[in-house]
Amino acid sequence: MTQPAPGSDARPPEEPQSVQVEVRNRQGQRPWVVYALLATTISVFLLQLGTQDPRLAINGMACGNLPTCIGVKINQLILEGQWWRLITPILLHGSLLHLGFNMYALYVLGPEVEHHYGHLTFLVLYLLSGFSGVVLSFMFTVQPSLGASSSIFGMLAAHAVFVFRNRNIFGVQGQAVMRSILNVALINLLISLTPGVDGWGHLGGAIGGGLFAGLAAPQYKIEKDENGYFLANQTSAGYVWLASLVVLILFAGLTAVRLLS
Repeated sequence: MTQPAPGSDARPPEEPQSVQVEVRNRQGQRPWVVYALLATTISVFLLQLGTQDPRLAINGMACGNLPTCIGVKINQLILEGQWWRLITPILLHGSLLHLGFNMYALYVLGPEVEHHYGHLTFLVLYLLSGFSGVVLSFMFTVQPSLGASSSIFGMLAAHAVFVFRNRNIFGVQGQAVMRSILNVALINLLISLTPGVDGWGHLGGAIGGGLFAGLAAPQYKIEKDENGYFLANQTSAGYVWLASLVVLILFAGLTAVRLLS
């Protein structure tokens, strides 16, 4: 069989058509959990400012304001049964700069993560990451600590797991996101090594968030209905609860080891 010679009647090869894929999120596009966390954390900081008193102290440590006295991570008080200090530090901050850095990260990255994970799953991720960070800090450092950084690191790790899991869907855009996440993680790793920064808390948050996402991160599949193409999440709600239990049991177990040592 001979090929037709190029000419006026010859048709150029058809270009492959790109498919426009719409991400449909049944929970809506508004990051309500991010807004609630921002409002709550900023309100707590205002309460810290409003209750400042240099005479305030707890367990021999000057805490400076009422919320910090009630909620900062102090190992000895946790050992004495004040379990709430394994989660309350993520609502407290030591300065306006400290608050601003963490809330900016939550404001910039949080809506994207909440959009894909969903409202409730995102809230669970944020709280479990914070808890994981405080637990690791409780295990490996005696210094008091506070701040939402552990939750931020967990959120960052969870987003990295999500993008990697869906790398075939996101393609070049996903690769760019992964590079950005790795760059941010590297910068924050260097910051974690500086004196006065609770690197164990950061590491614990990243481990907790990454482990949670390893089980619960959305797994997208391209599907089509009468309205066109969309990304359908193949991860069932059962995996979210399983991931929550795994992280909670693991870090609660680490806490028990610390208590018994």
